[in-house]
Amino acid sequence: MLPLTERSSPNQTAILSHTEFLLYGFPGVSVSRSLLLIPFLSIYLVILAGNGLIMHRIWAEKTLHSPMYSLIFLLFAVNVSCTSAIVPKLLLGLAFGLNHISLDGCLLQMFVIYLVVTFESALVLLMALDRYVAICRPLHYHLVMTNNLLVLLTFVGLARSVLLISPIVILISRVPFCNSNVISSIACENMALLSIGCGNISRINLIGLLVRILVSIVDGSLLLVSYVIILSTALKAARGQAIHKALHTCCTHMLVAFLIYLCGLLTSVVYRLDASISVNVQNLVSAIYYLFPAAVNPVIYGLRVKEIRVCLKKTFRVKNTDHEVVSKRTIVRISRPGESPIN
Repeated sequence: MLPLTERSSPNQTAILSHTEFLLYGFPGVSVSRSLLLIPFLSIYLVILAGNGLIMHRIWAEKTLHSPMYSLIFLLFAVNVSCTSAIVPKLLLGLAFGLNHISLDGCLLQMFVIYLVVTFESALVLLMALDRYVAICRPLHYHLVMTNNLLVLLTFVGLARSVLLISPIVILISRVPFCNSNVISSIACENMALLSIGCGNISRINLIGLLVRILVSIVDGSLLLVSYVIILSTALKAARGQAIHKALHTCCTHMLVAFLIYLCGLLTSVVYRLDASISVNVQNLVSAIYYLFPAAVNPVIYGLRVKEIRVCLKKTFRVKNTDHEVVSKRTIVRISRPGESPIN
């Protein structure tokens, strides 16, 4: 374990500023730390399998090559990217005690995590736009929601995420870390890093708060207004099965968006109450925020979106059919001459 250092005086800050840290999630758990490996590994494998399977079906099935399913594909790719930036390092620490991480590695992890989290919010907004055009302007849907527009809006959302996150990461990279080199978190989050920094961090806190307001409140408000318009338009149209199908898909997107913003709000509240909540509880809430939506989203879309559900059933049906064919061929091969193979 890396040694802890006492708070240094201002003239010692540049000398004692750490460049290597100990990423030590769940510091209150010592004896049974290895037992945490089982649930986190299981959840990570579920995330990879669930998201990867639906991504594969969307990629392989030509009938799903539409803007809505492209956005779902990107959402699942974001889920895998965010969890892959966190869980492997956490598992190495729990299993083998490989908790060391450099300052550059920590900043890179932070950048990737917050980049995909803010990009996820942009994707949810794009899903709302797609449903708005599909329900409120159905005759112009294929003219408006083209592949070129989808690529452009996706690039704008990604660029927005880079512009929002880069200043925070750059400012944190200039903070002297002279209080401690132990990060009591499951990942290199900005609040966890700033808690062991010294010097004036008020500007970074202000920028972080503004980014949180922009992503959570502004995006959430736009999302709420858009779905209110969508629902009111759909209820006025009332065209039977087509509107019912559109509303069903719309409600699925709303459920996923609600889950994402609810977990984000829970994390913000817990961090603001850090004086009365233990570090382990904060880490548990962070794990829920990063892992729970990624694990549940494939289940939501797999159960509620008919086209994805049909493709998944087709996949398993083909696999079962191939297995039966192979079994019959094997039986025929091992049957003796003159005997009828078992059917």
